[in-house]
Amino acid sequence: MSAETPILDPQHPPARLALAYALAADRQLWSAYFALEARLADAGRRTSQPMMAQLRLAWWRDRLNAPASDWPTGEPLLAALAPWDGERGALVGLVDGWEALLVADDAGRALAEARVLAMLALARLLKVDAAPAIEAAARDWLAPGTDTRNRSLPRPMRPLAVLRMLALREAARRGGSTQPLGDALALLRLALTGR
Repeated sequence: MSAETPILDPQHPPARLALAYALAADRQLWSAYFALEARLADAGRRTSQPMMAQLRLAWWRDRLNAPASDWPTGEPLLAALAPWDGERGALVGLVDGWEALLVADDAGRALAEARVLAMLALARLLKVDAAPAIEAAARDWLAPGTDTRNRSLPRPMRPLAVLRMLALREAARRGGSTQPLGDALALLRLALTGR
C-alpha cells in the first residue's frame, strides 16, 4: 500500500472531522462511504497474501454489483450502503481501486480516480449540481497542490472541503510552511465560509 494513500476510517481523525461538517441529513451517506473505504483497506491489512485480499475484495464486488434489494441482510455495512443503490458503480470502482493498489501496486492511481468518481456520485445522491468544483476539490484532496484555488463547495459537500483542506495543510506542513494556529484558523474559516 502506498504511503500516500490515506485510509478513510470513520473512526480516524480526518474522517471524523469531515463527518462533523456533514449535514445531519447527509451524515449516513458520508459515514457509509468512509466505512466502506475502511473495510476495503482492511482487506489488504489483514493478510500478506494478495490472493486472500482479492477474495475479500471479490466478495464486496459481487455484492455491490447486485441491486441493494439482493444484498444479504446480515452485513450492517451493506445496510448502511443501501441508499447508494443508484450509484453502486462508484462503489464497485472503489473495490477495483483498492484491488489495484493492494495487488497490482499501481501506486494508488486507480483508487484516486475511483475516489473522485465516488465524490461525484455522492454529490448526485445529495442532489448537488456542482460537478466541476467537486471534481477539482476531490483531485486536489488526493494530490494536494494541483489546484490551490480556494473553491467554495455546496454545503452538503463540506466534508470534501475539509478533506481537501487537511490534505493541503499536511502538504504545507511537510514543506515546513504551516503552523498549528494556521491549521485551526483554516478550519474556522472553512466552518464559517465553506472555503
